[in-house]
Amino acid sequence: MGPLPRTLELFYDVLSPYSWLAFEVLCRYKNIWNVSLQLRPTLIAGIMKDSGNRPPALLPRKALYVKNDVRLLGQHLQVPIHLPKDFFFVVFEKGSLTAMRFLTVDEDITEPQSILAAAEKAGMSMGQAQELLERVSTPQVKNQLKETTEAACKYGAFGLPVTVAHLDDETYMLFGSDRMELLAHLLGEKWMGPVPPAVTARL
Repeated sequence: MGPLPRTLELFYDVLSPYSWLAFEVLCRYKNIWNVSLQLRPTLIAGIMKDSGNRPPALLPRKALYVKNDVRLLGQHLQVPIHLPKDFFFVVFEKGSLTAMRFLTVDEDITEPQSILAAAEKAGMSMGQAQELLERVSTPQVKNQLKETTEAACKYGAFGLPVTVAHLDDETYMLFGSDRMELLAHLLGEKWMGPVPPAVTARL
């Protein structure tokens, strides 16, 4: 019997395209590296407020950079990511509260009809999907999302995604979707690029 897997926590918000990129790469490696990946839905707005950070959309140059950066990273990481034309409006006006609460109960995201459609595609019955959607507004789910956001803040998060690696007596917080090579180093594992050979064979 080999060593126990090391725990990685991925704190993310669906409003952060970088969260999706980190999610995809970590999922590709979770069965290659000796890790247990825990997904932690989090509210980026709560982290921004707690840390005093400012969203990229409030800085025009940074907003333009993010749009181009996400497109290029999507190509490099082989993730079919396309930001909507009104991306920053969606971020500020619609937010992700409902979607992230839904993810807190371990299911998929966005608006009710999209959630139901995604749940059906994933093989859930309409009854199961409706039940989970109704749980989004329960105090238990609200509190769980709040606690997860507070946990990310305690680790020192100032944006998302954040990957927290628990290694022996050390805990490391890595910000962003571009820290995977450093994560491999910390884990003592091999980094084989964003699409490792085992995944490439399946593509």
